[in-house]
Amino acid sequence: MTAGFTQILLSIALISGLVYYVTNRCGSGDEKKQTRPNFIIILADDIGWGDLGINLPGRTSHTPNLDLMAQQGIRFTDFHSPASTCSPSRAAILTGRHGLRTGVTHNFAVGSIGGLPLNESTLAEVLQGAGYYTAMVGKWHLGHYGPYHPSHRGFDYYLGIPYSNDMGCTDAPGFDFPLCPPCSSGIAKRGCYSKVALPLFENLTIIEQPLDLWTLAEMYTTTAVRILHRSRQRGQPFLLYVALSHMHVPLSPALHTEGDAHSVYHSSLREMDAVVGAIKNASDEINKENTLIWFTGDNGPWNQKCQFAGNVGPFLGRWQTNRGGASAKTTTWEGGQRVPTVAYWPGKIAANMTSKALLSGLDIFPTVLSLAEVEAPSNRRYDGIDATDTLLHGSETGRKSVLHPNSGAAGQFGDLQAVRLGQYKAFYVTGAAEACGGGRGRQELHDPPLIFDLSQDEGEGSPLDSSTAEYQSALEQIEQEREAVMKDIASDHVSHADYSVDPSAVPCCAIISHLHKIHSHAA
Repeated sequence: MTAGFTQILLSIALISGLVYYVTNRCGSGDEKKQTRPNFIIILADDIGWGDLGINLPGRTSHTPNLDLMAQQGIRFTDFHSPASTCSPSRAAILTGRHGLRTGVTHNFAVGSIGGLPLNESTLAEVLQGAGYYTAMVGKWHLGHYGPYHPSHRGFDYYLGIPYSNDMGCTDAPGFDFPLCPPCSSGIAKRGCYSKVALPLFENLTIIEQPLDLWTLAEMYTTTAVRILHRSRQRGQPFLLYVALSHMHVPLSPALHTEGDAHSVYHSSLREMDAVVGAIKNASDEINKENTLIWFTGDNGPWNQKCQFAGNVGPFLGRWQTNRGGASAKTTTWEGGQRVPTVAYWPGKIAANMTSKALLSGLDIFPTVLSLAEVEAPSNRRYDGIDATDTLLHGSETGRKSVLHPNSGAAGQFGDLQAVRLGQYKAFYVTGAAEACGGGRGRQELHDPPLIFDLSQDEGEGSPLDSSTAEYQSALEQIEQEREAVMKDIASDHVSHADYSVDPSAVPCCAIISHLHKIHSHAA
């Protein structure tokens, strides 16, 4: 090789390097769009704090992929759902606002006309407006009729079910309590949805009705992985929201092969974990250094499902269970509110971290927007905090307080009936949530409230003596915090959700065939 040719090659290399530097570092108009982080939010339905294997070491783990993600990222031990039933929790996660602000205080029905009010902005809408590609896979449950459908709430692509997987019959049913007959039987049974088959949507089209529950996890996995692989071609940051229904009504092939209820639940848990693992692996292959994966639950286990419900760990709500009634889903006890939560972002989140910071699903909205450098709509107030310092820098400074709304137990829907402030938690109303066996416990109003010291009594068994100085000091601070939050909500822009029901809103019957299989093209 001549010296002249070598010089030419060196010149070309220098020019190419300069072009690369200028294009990628100094001035492409799309630079910010290409370098902003990607987000994968995974929400598990009705999962218990103790269902995450790493939360209860020494026991058989059914979540190896989530355990690994926790070891490679950060595990939160004091993370709370914004509400303890599906619709209000999901609305709060996607808006960063309590149900008393959004109007979403309880679940929407199969025939609901309304949904999350249209003047509320979802995380997907805000990120979509900032140039993100947005996709959702899984359960929605925030309205499916007309403009409330997820395709009209900020998602460029949607594959999933409009509400819970037990809110419609199927021809290959999974476990329910009571066991529900298939659509094809024509049998009506109390407690079962027998008139309308469970639909599967791809964008605005019903592609299966009744859907095949046995292939749903595989379909979700394939679609989510395809979305991630195609993100390379799109060249824009993305939000992928995956809402898995496995634990709401346990569903897995174990129903055919394993005899006891615990085996069925654990098999469903393993299948859910496998979906998470496949999504993580695909993300790792594509762009793990620029992708945050955040896994959490919408609320705790559904006690009335008995052995087919999850594990609350040490958060047993003994004061309530000793008097009858449930202490998990629909309640404000820790078992209904404290959920397993893991975040993973190689190079940004240090490995094998455990955080005791007090946080809530309300904090996902402002934290994601902060990391994306996107402003939230300014014409309303938010209940979430930016948890970036906790997520990325190990700060143990979380929320000052968490206020828990009634989500279907005693009292008025949405009322903030329990207040967590530091180590103390106060209950103003308890009871009236159905437990395994049908007991509910009587509704009780507490004035003054019950106050527990969770640092000494995580099982919420023995409230503080109201005559003590410790109780009086905690009560004063809790009352001040509750009053401040209620005053702020009262002065805010408050929305009103339409909970009316009409047969015309029932999602039916673009096709009625589960021979029609998905051939997704938009993901």
